[in-house]
Amino acid sequence: MGSVKATTGNIRKAAAVIRAGGVVAFPTETVYGLGADGLNPAACARVFEIKGRPHFDPLILHESSAARAMKLFSKVPPGAKRLAARFWPGPLTLVLPKAAAVPGIATSGLPTVAVRVPSNPTALALIRAAGRPVAAPSANCFGALSPTTAAHVKKQLGGKPDMILDGGKTSIGVESTIITFEGGRPVLLRPGGLALEEIEKVAGAVAHARRDGKAPQAPGCLAKHYAPKARLKIIPAGAAVKPSARAAYLAFSKRPAGKWAAVKVLSPSGSLREAAAGLFACLHTFEKKGVRVIYAERVPAQGLGRAIMDRLKRASAK
Repeated sequence: MGSVKATTGNIRKAAAVIRAGGVVAFPTETVYGLGADGLNPAACARVFEIKGRPHFDPLILHESSAARAMKLFSKVPPGAKRLAARFWPGPLTLVLPKAAAVPGIATSGLPTVAVRVPSNPTALALIRAAGRPVAAPSANCFGALSPTTAAHVKKQLGGKPDMILDGGKTSIGVESTIITFEGGRPVLLRPGGLALEEIEKVAGAVAHARRDGKAPQAPGCLAKHYAPKARLKIIPAGAAVKPSARAAYLAFSKRPAGKWAAVKVLSPSGSLREAAAGLFACLHTFEKKGVRVIYAERVPAQGLGRAIMDRLKRASAK
């Protein structure tokens, strides 16, 4: 069926595709997701197949309300309830013990499940119309740049999804923040579109998960991820780097001097929110140019800057 506008009629058609075991790409406020019936193991398997995603990397289940989302857990600590009440719908994913109805393929065999309630109107309408939780990792090839437009989805996945709902550019531009709980305390698994400072106001001090080499507890936690085809190098802002006709420069707020193959400034005003929203779009543009190297300036590691630096570090990993 290809890419279609996210009209009411097309959202109904997309929901029917999901109920029938199909796969639909759709916009959320963070990035585009590749959605399937989260309680249908065969449908979830198709998502892994389309993305080329390893089965040890769990999926996130999306629901249309906090009340419905809570039914996917078998146990919810008080801190998690407070976070859900404050930030759902929104770019927060909670990883908690799963309910018996959640199939093992969605959790990669783990006893926990990742769940969130998106705030994008198209996403919410689709999930409501489908009438079931929608498993939806980012709608891209595994490990590649995340899609923030329907065109990005089409470029990477072609006609593999049964349908692509075009709801325009995503507003946040980086994936959700993922939080789990250990001994009643919140633990950060992945920084994302919800600032850590906001979470700590509600749930208290957040610990950082240890990387122990085991299979990931949540999506987007592998060392190498979100990567363009070009080699990405992280540099200090304003660093003395020799311009090249085969290199691109990703600046935070100030345009660099010299002749580059391409230059993008994430936010002339220095806004981390604006920078996050445009990050993947800028990297997609560089990829189109066919550059060999991307020099990416560091951004302040606060607020959404943590999510930006997380994506840049994973994209630059060998």
